[in-house]
Amino acid sequence: MVVMKFGGTSVADAVCIRRVADIVKSRLERRPVLVLSAMGDTTDHLLEAGALAYHKAQVSTGVIERLHLETIQNLGLGAAEGEIVPLLDELKSLLTGISQIRELSRRTRDYLLSFGERFSVRIVAAYLAALGITAKAFDSWELGFVSDSNYTVAEISGESWNLIPEKVLPLVEGGVLPVVTGFIARDAAGTITTLGRGGSDLSATMIAAACNAEEVQIWKDVDGILTADPRIVKNAKPVETVTYEEAAELAYFGAQVLHPRAMQPCMKTGTPVLVKNSYNAAAPGTRIVSSPEKRTLPVRAITSRKSITLVDIVSTRMLGQYGFLAEVFSSFARHHISVDMVATSEVSVSLTLDTVNDLSALKEELSRIASVELRQGKAIVTIVGNVKRSSEILARAFRTCEFLGVPVQMVSQGASKVNISFIVEDTEAEDVVRALHIDFFDRLEVPEPGGGPSGNEGKAGNEDKE
Repeated sequence: MVVMKFGGTSVADAVCIRRVADIVKSRLERRPVLVLSAMGDTTDHLLEAGALAYHKAQVSTGVIERLHLETIQNLGLGAAEGEIVPLLDELKSLLTGISQIRELSRRTRDYLLSFGERFSVRIVAAYLAALGITAKAFDSWELGFVSDSNYTVAEISGESWNLIPEKVLPLVEGGVLPVVTGFIARDAAGTITTLGRGGSDLSATMIAAACNAEEVQIWKDVDGILTADPRIVKNAKPVETVTYEEAAELAYFGAQVLHPRAMQPCMKTGTPVLVKNSYNAAAPGTRIVSSPEKRTLPVRAITSRKSITLVDIVSTRMLGQYGFLAEVFSSFARHHISVDMVATSEVSVSLTLDTVNDLSALKEELSRIASVELRQGKAIVTIVGNVKRSSEILARAFRTCEFLGVPVQMVSQGASKVNISFIVEDTEAEDVVRALHIDFFDRLEVPEPGGGPSGNEGKAGNEDKE
């Protein structure tokens, strides 16, 4: 059994759905379970419809109706309207209620957003059935997905680990291809919830892990995890394999292929994750596994994140005293502000935050115990690589920054030791990433001491070929 998740761009219209069907047909012998996101920009359109109903008391579903009904017609699925039209009517009733009582709570928003996935699975299942495949659409709660009631960011409950295989495995063993909604669940009271960022991927990995699947495939519109952002580095190379830790670090610091929380079920069971491109199905993709494979390159990938604020907190009270850092981080907790990177010395602590936060109240509070300086317009550059070669990575990275004339303003190495991150100016980040990529991936590679190929056997990065 294999779980295949297709994102919104992969099921954006009739052409895309036909492409997905071809991919699925070629893998029927592996007994697939499909998990789908909403079609294209449907989630955004649902949010817009909700805002219009709430703020202007207008009910408008035209864009949503056109996309789904035209897709049905383009796929030759006239009979499928019988499943979609009642859902459209339910959506209109919800929007009418929002417009009349002017209420759009987090609970109502989850109900509103659930329609996107519920539309997509019914259309795709109907098309697969028209091709002669025994496919059936399911809302996730029909297959054991139970969550808590933390609307918009619900967590899957522990009981789902038993409920999901009880529901899914008999279907697969009976020759049914389940087509399941991603992103949504129901709480114990039966109220619809959404699973937050990476929710559809989490739905897929949860099914795969709970059912002991061979692997979970996450089909997106990119060739997997790349050595750098292709918008910055034109010749970024696909990475063949990464560990769960490496993939998580890349996601935390800018790469957006797979959210870290989506990998948690597979990390628990060791289930492999394969990131594939639905627009380029022949490409091998990136495999995410629990243990690193033998490698010769020191670096797996380089990423960056802009619009960062660097906070420098200096106080002689830190010298030889306990409790100071606890007091500092308690301030961040009170203001609900998450910290990314941290570096400390005897009398100072430097850390990074997203610039989107309003930091005025935090600065006022911290200023009572220390000198505080906020510096905006910074960027985090992160190198994810081989922990055994961290000294080499640091030396080469600093040498590159020195060559570019870029001062490094802060350095931090994660507890996992697979990432090294440092701070530069926003305006310098892309040049730094490009130069690092040239150094680590486009030059002849010196082998790791004690093994590996000789330096003249190929260019750096060839092992990561997609």
